[in-house]
Amino acid sequence: MTSASVRQRASGAARSPGSVTAATHLARLHLISRRAPAALIALAVCAAVLWPALHWRWGAGGAAGQRQLPLLIEAAASAVIAVTTYNPFGEAERASGRWLPWLRLGTALALSATAAGLLAVAATSGRLPGGVPQMLRDLAGVTGIGLICAAALGGLLAWIGPVAYAVLGEFALMGAWTSPWMWPARPPQDRGGAICACLLFAAGLALTTARGSRDRADD
Repeated sequence: MTSASVRQRASGAARSPGSVTAATHLARLHLISRRAPAALIALAVCAAVLWPALHWRWGAGGAAGQRQLPLLIEAAASAVIAVTTYNPFGEAERASGRWLPWLRLGTALALSATAAGLLAVAATSGRLPGGVPQMLRDLAGVTGIGLICAAALGGLLAWIGPVAYAVLGEFALMGAWTSPWMWPARPPQDRGGAICACLLFAAGLALTTARGSRDRADD
């Protein structure tokens, strides 16, 4: 081993803490630009609403009726996640930085996991029809719809997809629709509904990771 190689290793080791600091700073700036702190507060509010909704058993008409309000809350959480894809810098940000796709992916996954965790904790207050597995399936599918809308319509309009699907889901619950694409009306162990929800979630993640939301800086 030569002295030059020793110096190169030493300089690389000296730079690594700075690289970690820079990566952390970049991730923090990305989360702030996507209003992640406000999104966390909104997700906590969704969980706080779900808690009394399950405790007092709001809704009527059996399990289907009692699933209506939780579905709306899950759609609200999905809309919050989708809106955070909004790019406030437009094409200027897309042209800069090779880490942007990974930051998009990490933000979407982190917020999705946070929403799932908060809603799962809130579900312990009472009996959630379908249980936590159905709630996670519904949340994943509707979040995927929101992410797809972000790629197609832009982050500011991404909430349209989750809200529209929630309205359809309400009709599906009351009408006992059997299509797997209307998974809120399907039982928690239904494989077709789970596959459809997971496909949409994966598609939404792939689109927003590769392309981001369809936004311009002047939006």
